[in-house]
Amino acid sequence: MTANRPRILVAESVAEDAIEILKTAGDVDIKKGLPPEELKAILGDYDALVVRSQTKVTADLLEGGTKLRIIGRPGVGVDNIDVAAASARGIIVVNSPLGNTVSTAEHTIAMLMSMVRQIPLAYSELKGGTWNRSLKGIELRNKTLGIVGLGKIGTQVAGMALGLKMQVIAYDPFVSQEMADRLGVKMMELDDLLKEADFVTLHMPLTPNTEKLIDASKLALMKKSAMLVNCARGKLVDEQALYDALEAGTIAGAAVDVYSAEPATDNIIVKSNKVVVTPHLAASTVEAERGAGTDVAKQVRDVLMGLPPATPVNAPIIPAEHMAILNPFMAVASKLGQITAGMMEGQAQELTIVYQGEIATVSTLPLKVEILNALLGTESEGRITLTNADAIAKDRGLRVKEETDPSEGTYANSLSLEVMTTKGTASISGTAFQGRAYLTSINGFTLQIEPQDVAMLFTEHMDKPGMIGLVGSVMGNNSINISQMQVSLSSKTPGTAMMALCLGQELPAEVYKQVLAIEGMLKAKVVVLR
Repeated sequence: MTANRPRILVAESVAEDAIEILKTAGDVDIKKGLPPEELKAILGDYDALVVRSQTKVTADLLEGGTKLRIIGRPGVGVDNIDVAAASARGIIVVNSPLGNTVSTAEHTIAMLMSMVRQIPLAYSELKGGTWNRSLKGIELRNKTLGIVGLGKIGTQVAGMALGLKMQVIAYDPFVSQEMADRLGVKMMELDDLLKEADFVTLHMPLTPNTEKLIDASKLALMKKSAMLVNCARGKLVDEQALYDALEAGTIAGAAVDVYSAEPATDNIIVKSNKVVVTPHLAASTVEAERGAGTDVAKQVRDVLMGLPPATPVNAPIIPAEHMAILNPFMAVASKLGQITAGMMEGQAQELTIVYQGEIATVSTLPLKVEILNALLGTESEGRITLTNADAIAKDRGLRVKEETDPSEGTYANSLSLEVMTTKGTASISGTAFQGRAYLTSINGFTLQIEPQDVAMLFTEHMDKPGMIGLVGSVMGNNSINISQMQVSLSSKTPGTAMMALCLGQELPAEVYKQVLAIEGMLKAKVVVLR
């Protein structure tokens, strides 16, 4: 050990190239598989910690990291790291959001080809002594691939599919057709994509609004000859519904690398003979491990040398006096972003954020980050941070405008969002009162309701007697608890009203249909909260 050199603890396996980079920055100790109490006991001796997905970097563990300056996570997700606790201690957290992009895209194409050419079945039969030349495959050339989620991985998949002479269509509410045109991709609504595509591949982030995005009703829209690929997040798909659809012949096949719970040896999808399965291997390549490891190692080295990191999750640090003003509005920003994402229709083109009151006098970047995380939901490709927010919005083709007004309006402080889409405009405002987030207006309707519980239902209907009772009866008949409810008349369209309800559970599809069927109901939107 060299005197005064930083000390770096590597708690899990990383690429040897990464270790060599770390050694240029300090003394490296590799101690894998330590129990939490042992790790906490020695953590105070180290300036940097490198982990992967197994080590849980909790607030309790960080209490032992009295010298810790940086935590590196080779890979995208930082779910195993308490980023808020690290930030409170002034510890920078870095990841490698692009390290596995190509690997995951290539695995998607590999799964697609394995599925259409029946390679796993042919392999197992021949290994078992059966020479079966009757197995027939399907060509990908001139077929239509539907990509659900056109972020960095989805974009890579699109390029590879176009190279195979496939037609590519995509659904992503935050990618403009202008951006898609540069890729040679046609954007469309999800239901239309499912009806048209020969193959569907998922690359959406997992959020409350995308969980079980592909359920029985969506599978029923697909061609009987269509096939589904999921190398993104297991919970994007209702696994029981997928199994039932395969067994019933609703769709022809599937290829799955990710599952709702892992290890997935007993998962019902694994038991189906119509599914090609791999054990979460999409990012497991030599190149991805090396790339992610070296990306993070370079950032650890830079921070220990006093330089800024390339992909920080929680830097730069906002002054404490600014955060004291902004903290009550962090939840407001997140709730408004979630509700806007659920209410808007069409492809988002422009987002305008208006900060009013005292919050307009300080750095509003943390609020913008919360809004974009809720609105775009890019967890599958790395969380939006203070340093990458503008770049990610630009990559998605979303123009972001900000306006500040330090004067007080109806409320001492307020936050407003307006999203312009290809189908219109969605607008929403909110405030904070006694540390709690409140929704104050939405699409011209004035409200004062606290977004809470599991989900919210927003209805627009004719302003006539009995509507409250009819909606309430639908909820009551289906044993759905309503914790809050408000009605507001439109300031833009006389004769119409909005009802906002906080629900104790997500709204089942059949109950949603019952709401829409109420006479005088114009539209209804369900937003799942997190």
